[in-house]
Amino acid sequence: MDDPKLSRFSPLARIITFDDFDRGLNGWTSLIGNYEGSLASLLPGYRDLRGPMLSNHSMWDTGSAGSWDGTYAMKLATRPNAGSLAVAVKRLTWRHAGMIQVEAYVTSKPEATEMQLSELDVRAFGFVFDLQNSQDRVMPHLRYLNALDGSLVGQWQYKSHRESLEDIGGSGKTKSHFHLSGDGWEDLPGDQQLLCYNEIATKQNWHYMRLTFDLADMSFAAFQFNDREYDVSGIVPIVMPAMANLWCMLNLVFFIETDIDKRAFLNVDSVLLSGEF
Repeated sequence: MDDPKLSRFSPLARIITFDDFDRGLNGWTSLIGNYEGSLASLLPGYRDLRGPMLSNHSMWDTGSAGSWDGTYAMKLATRPNAGSLAVAVKRLTWRHAGMIQVEAYVTSKPEATEMQLSELDVRAFGFVFDLQNSQDRVMPHLRYLNALDGSLVGQWQYKSHRESLEDIGGSGKTKSHFHLSGDGWEDLPGDQQLLCYNEIATKQNWHYMRLTFDLADMSFAAFQFNDREYDVSGIVPIVMPAMANLWCMLNLVFFIETDIDKRAFLNVDSVLLSGEF
C-alpha cells in the first residue's frame, strides 16, 4: 500500500473503516447497559464502566511519548478498584455476510504510581465483536489474561458461555446481560504468550492484533497477536437468539480490567476493519 499508515496492516479486499485516533475518537464511545424508565434499571456490571478518551501518552518521568506514529491514541482507564473495567465500543452494521477482519495496535500498562515493575497489576485486556443476523446474536470474545490475584497467567482466552438474559423495565421490550464478567472464560489452545512489558512501568511497547471472523456461518477464522497465530477452528462464540432492533449489527469493543486497586490503561493507536466483499 502507498499510504504508510495503512501499510502496517494486512486488510481483506475492502476497507470498511480505518480509525487513526490522531483524527479524534471516530465514533468510539462508552459502553452502557440497557435501561428502561430509570438508570437504576441498569444491571450492576454496567453501572460503572469507564469510557474512552484521547491521550498523548504522557508519563511523569519522560513526558509525552505520543502514539505509534502520531500524537494521540484512544485510551481506556479503569478506576483504581480491583476488577474495575474500562470499555470502548464502535457501533456499525454489516452489508455483506462474509469474512470480516479487525486489526489494531495496542499497549497496556498499570498506572505508574509506584517505582516498581508492577507487571502483574493489569488483569486482562481484550476485544469483542457484537453481531447479529436474522437468526442469532453472536458475540466472539477474546481476552489476554495477564494476571489473576497477583499471579502471572499470560494466556489468551475465549468465552462461549452466555450469562442469563434479564428483563429490564416492565414493557417486555428490553433485555440485558453482562457479558464481560470474569466467569466462563476458557483457554485458547496453545501455550501461554508472554508479552513485551519492558523494564519499568512508564515504558510501553505497541503490539499488533488481528481477528478474522466469518459472518456467513458466524465462526472464528483466524487470530494473531504479534508473532503468534492461534488455531481458533475449534472454538465457538457466545450465541443467543436474535433480538429485536439489532438486525445486521456489527459492533467492535475493546476493554481492560485491573487486578488490584490501581488504574489499568489500554491504549489503542489505530484500528482497521476490513471485509471480503
